[in-house]
Amino acid sequence: MKNISILLLIVLTSCNTFFKKKTERVLARVHDEYLYESDLKGIIPAGTLPKDSISIARGFIDSWVRQQLIIRQAVDNLTSAQVDFTKQLENYRNSLVIFEYENALVHQKLDTVISSDEIQNYYDANQQNFLLKDNIVQIQYVKLPLKSPNIPQIRKLLNSDNADDKNKLSELCEKMAADYFLDDQNWLLFNDLLKQVPVKTYNQEEFLKSHRDLEYQDSAYIYLVRFKDFKVKESVSPLSFEMQRIKDILLNKRKIALITRLHEDLYTRAVKNNDFEIY
Repeated sequence: MKNISILLLIVLTSCNTFFKKKTERVLARVHDEYLYESDLKGIIPAGTLPKDSISIARGFIDSWVRQQLIIRQAVDNLTSAQVDFTKQLENYRNSLVIFEYENALVHQKLDTVISSDEIQNYYDANQQNFLLKDNIVQIQYVKLPLKSPNIPQIRKLLNSDNADDKNKLSELCEKMAADYFLDDQNWLLFNDLLKQVPVKTYNQEEFLKSHRDLEYQDSAYIYLVRFKDFKVKESVSPLSFEMQRIKDILLNKRKIALITRLHEDLYTRAVKNNDFEIY
């Protein structure tokens, strides 16, 4: 990409005579505010064509000019009290400093190991908070080309609970299937399955209650589904489906407790050391 200075020389020839720093070109001025060439650093992505670079530079400079004009207009029409943001800026800075410090301490001190017992205990004590919003299923699913010679064999293997048959099914699906999912230990949203299997159902709960196997075909594929289990919305969500959510909840509780303890320890130490006085 051509040097941005050359591009801007083409775009803004009128800026050539403006220099506030001997070593840097001034690209624009609004009253006593200046936009320098270095202010465009990072604005134009690497590899951008010269023509597009000019357009991007023009847009940025125009936006800067418009912003400076409205800022100047606002400052000229507001009282000094209205444009004094010293207190707000101080509060904002203090909030950022505290936030960064707390994050650093949490990163150093937070125990992130959550045991299975902790997860189980929280789940048992809060099941009312784990009601399903959608229907979920445990399934095995195979999508095969309609003319595949392996359909009868895969159908038979899919309905077997024998460990050897499960291994054979996995090997065949790896070679022959257009798509498949064989992990029937994990829960999936039923709506996600319906995105893969083009079958329509107007009452999901009744459909799930009346089907243990599903076989469907369109013009190109046959879809084989074996339902291992299901749970309908508004019922209690299984623990395995909520595992990550519970971990996140417990970690957040630990984080809050850690920060609270840090604040209290700091205050207690300050009292002991007579680091502050209240008048």
